[in-house]
Amino acid sequence: MSMHGSLRHMRSLLFVDSRYECKVPAQFAKIFKKGAGMEMPTSDSDWDYPLTDEDLRAIDAVISSAKRHRLDDASARSPPKLRRRLPSSLFAFQQQQQQLQGFNTINFPFSSCSSRCYGRTTSPVSHFQEIKFGGRIVYSRTTKEVEKAAQELLDFVEAKKKDGGQCYLGLDLEWRPSFRRGVSPGKVAVMQICGDNSCCHVLHLIHSGIPKNLQSLLEDDTSLKVGAGIANDAKKLWKDYNVSINTFQDLSDRANQKLGGEHKKWGLSSLTEMLLCKKLPKPNILRLGNWEVNVLSNEQLKYAAADAYVSFYLNQVLNDYPDPVFNDATQMEAT
Repeated sequence: MSMHGSLRHMRSLLFVDSRYECKVPAQFAKIFKKGAGMEMPTSDSDWDYPLTDEDLRAIDAVISSAKRHRLDDASARSPPKLRRRLPSSLFAFQQQQQQLQGFNTINFPFSSCSSRCYGRTTSPVSHFQEIKFGGRIVYSRTTKEVEKAAQELLDFVEAKKKDGGQCYLGLDLEWRPSFRRGVSPGKVAVMQICGDNSCCHVLHLIHSGIPKNLQSLLEDDTSLKVGAGIANDAKKLWKDYNVSINTFQDLSDRANQKLGGEHKKWGLSSLTEMLLCKKLPKPNILRLGNWEVNVLSNEQLKYAAADAYVSFYLNQVLNDYPDPVFNDATQMEAT
């Protein structure tokens, strides 16, 4: 969850370049002033306004409009750059996964980027298709249901160990953000875990807590939990539940190791666009919504499962990607 602080974080989301005409929601008109590339809150008390669903939809519209304008300008100013081609092993990943036991009836909803798309600094993101998880979503809300789900995942990890393979679990967390000054964000409310392309578990921890077998899974050293910004998630989980995630890999760090070049702060969405030529939807009405509701909506379940699944899949892509030392000679720029 990238937006887990106060409403102050919304300043960067609502930044509007003065060259573009983007309508800011009326509630925020007095908080943000356009001009010379700066946004200026009129007073700290302005950050105390709560956000409604209508506000969140309006924010999405502003962001989308600004991104389109900036992308058009970037395309006009900068020629495209071509970097290393994706290795052929990545294009075989779908077939390899389908050959694994129990996965032969599941199809991946997307494939890796083609060499024509991968590595361009100004890819036509607006033309990318959206990623959607097509497998089974298992929603667990009560302590008993979460215990059962955690046991299934423990059995999955044990089976991987017997096969002699490394077990990777895509993992992400959601919690209710705070929009008021001096009010801390809520506890971790949802944990989503995905270990293959067939099933993702969505655990509603705000109602169930963390039972012992889920704690055992999280503290297990033999399964590597992967995600974007997962170190911050681990800190949040420890603070809220006194449970640690013992072994994890940040996909942003992994991407910087594999892709080489300038060190970047990668998120799930940017990595999805870069490596898969797909869009990972992040609507604010879900991302900044209430994850402490009594029962998660279908939209929330799909959102949560997609994050865990994409974390798992991007890790597989990066594992197959060759180290940059073997590919620097192939890097070239279009003239």
